[in-house]
Amino acid sequence: MRLELHDVAIGDGPGAELPSVSATATDLLPGVVAVETVDAPVLASLVAGGRMRPDRGTVTLDGAEDGAAVRAAVALVDTPGVAEPFPSLRVEQVAREELALAGHRSDRSTVAELLDAVGLTEHARTRVQSLPAAARLRLLAETALLRPGVRGLVLTSPERHGGDVAGWLEVVHDLVDRGTTVLVVTSVAAAAAVAALTEQESPAEPAAPAPAPAPAPAPARDEQPLPSSPTIPDDDEVAPTTEGNAP
Repeated sequence: MRLELHDVAIGDGPGAELPSVSATATDLLPGVVAVETVDAPVLASLVAGGRMRPDRGTVTLDGAEDGAAVRAAVALVDTPGVAEPFPSLRVEQVAREELALAGHRSDRSTVAELLDAVGLTEHARTRVQSLPAAARLRLLAETALLRPGVRGLVLTSPERHGGDVAGWLEVVHDLVDRGTTVLVVTSVAAAAAVAALTEQESPAEPAAPAPAPAPAPAPARDEQPLPSSPTIPDDDEVAPTTEGNAP
């Protein structure tokens, strides 16, 4: 699934509520939207999730501009004031509510199974406001994916809960590795950290193949041929050529 934001914006000028942003997220590579101020991350998330129409630009899903399809396939995760749990709720309570919202059983044993599956059993009675950022994101992302038809997630400002960017970015990569389309709306500083970490994780570019040796000059009329031709490297000894990148 491919979710794309094409120069979406709300408002005009330097004080625009949402300056023009573009991003692409696919089920192979996460997308990142970097915005500042208090309201811009929420507005960007609402637009990306098909919940708000931008003043300019478009949001497409697999190339089609279809707001209803975006809303059906993309869930907002931890969006302030829109899709975030009450801070005082315990993890087990959030899990129970999310299971019920997704139409699943929400009894004690099912909640326990869910928390075990996402590695949060020890945090069952922890208040959500006290969860580490990566654990909070894991809980809310995994439960959002339980909803029927959801194949993509818009994660809003995970950096606001503190912690190391690498921690919650690992959750993002795990979700994408499992075929989920993920768009992260975050701050400029956190987006820069994501870019740096992604670059560090990318495999080193393979060396270019060694050039083939120049052919030996033709022997002069009165010279004997060289005793042997230059050695050509075996295929296994030549470095592979670089292959040429994903929302």
